[in-house]
Amino acid sequence: MLTLAIQKTGRLSEKTIKLLVEAGIEFENSSKTKLKTVATNFPIQILYLRDDDIPECIADRIADAGIIGENVFAEKGRGLIIAEKLDFARCRLSIAVPIQMEYHSVKDLQGLKIATSYPAILGKFLQSKQVEATIHEINGSVEIAPGIGLADAIMDIVNTGSTLLSNGLKEVEIILHSQAILLQHPDLNPVKKSILDKLLFRIRAVNKSKNYKYILLNAPNDKLNSICKILPGMKSPTIMPLAQSEWSSLHSVINEDDFWENIESLKQAGAEGILVIPIEKMIM
Repeated sequence: MLTLAIQKTGRLSEKTIKLLVEAGIEFENSSKTKLKTVATNFPIQILYLRDDDIPECIADRIADAGIIGENVFAEKGRGLIIAEKLDFARCRLSIAVPIQMEYHSVKDLQGLKIATSYPAILGKFLQSKQVEATIHEINGSVEIAPGIGLADAIMDIVNTGSTLLSNGLKEVEIILHSQAILLQHPDLNPVKKSILDKLLFRIRAVNKSKNYKYILLNAPNDKLNSICKILPGMKSPTIMPLAQSEWSSLHSVINEDDFWENIESLKQAGAEGILVIPIEKMIM
């Protein structure tokens, strides 16, 4: 059985559970009342932990793998392996200063006191820029530190930037772009590695489907060649004759961005009755 650690509560928790469910893993979502649960249809045990504790638990073999933010891995990676980037919970780790402060370059941080929950990342960044500043480690509500006189600047997670603005701060340096990742211990035994590979196969099938759509359209037979040239697909479209003479139905799988770029051209080429359907899973 594989032991997977996930965030008990917070910005990753809900999306992680949704991903596992979409991957066909059936389990009781008991994160509010229990610390662990076992899937009923897949050999996996799920631990509900604080995200900061997950890398250490994997390193100490309490868990075999875990889903956390890339920012946490950068701070407390403990020599683990990124098995997969999961393409959700995107954010950035940035330095912000009071709005009224004149800021021209990273050299303006020289001699300041900077509050953060990520002292290791900040320390490496300052060292790489040859800037000397005092790092004040703080857990939670980092953005209020300048307002109460605790620090001159902060480094914290930024999503939209609205929290910074509401606290009189402006973003001046992006240190790290982050997303959810699946970590694994580097020395899994063959059985657990096989289970993890099966889990990754399911996750990839779910994530791959999110950028693609199944498209169906009707067209006169004499327009099919032109439409096929416009319509990008995984290989080639499926064409089936309709009951109406000289007409066919064309089916394909396309990237959603490609569809919006080509929709007008498809209509002008003679496509009618265009349907676009979400794909639940996609195996490449």
